[in-house]
Amino acid sequence: MTPTFPETRLLAGDLLLRPFSAIDIEENQIACADPLIQQWLPLPQPYTRQDSADWCTKISHSLRETGDGIHFAIVDANTDRLLGTVGLKKTDWRGLVSEIGYAVAPWARGRGIAAEATRTIGHWLLVDHRFQRMELKAATGNLSSQRTALKAGLQREGIMRNAGFIHAGRVDLVLFSLTPDDLK
Repeated sequence: MTPTFPETRLLAGDLLLRPFSAIDIEENQIACADPLIQQWLPLPQPYTRQDSADWCTKISHSLRETGDGIHFAIVDANTDRLLGTVGLKKTDWRGLVSEIGYAVAPWARGRGIAAEATRTIGHWLLVDHRFQRMELKAATGNLSSQRTALKAGLQREGIMRNAGFIHAGRVDLVLFSLTPDDLK
């Protein structure tokens, strides 16, 4: 049986990382249809209300249940307003490695939300679950995501040639990582 992460809620300053639910459908649909998110993530185009409903109520949960990873809605801890998403995917339980990804809604950008959420998940993964490595892959042109990775404490390792795809086609990816030693 494949291991799974427990259903989890994490506090990160004024942010709450919690499972997606039906209350997130509308704001998630608006965020995922945003041109900047669509530029860097190969999400459905157009990103419909049904795509969002499926993600918020089924897909994000099934990815945890199958052992792929765990996905969180990033919300304001006081208002529960959706600010973005952060999650682990492609989890290698034997090698104790998982890949993180994030996206911030247009109304929440520029506040360090993704970096704070990434730091929180990194600590949770490497300390609480004793994983040995958390990876992040960002398109070479996605400078904002690369800045976020560095602000979150990840180390830049190098370029993975032709390793990713976005709507515009194949792209090179910058590989970042966080290991237990980086938390000391």
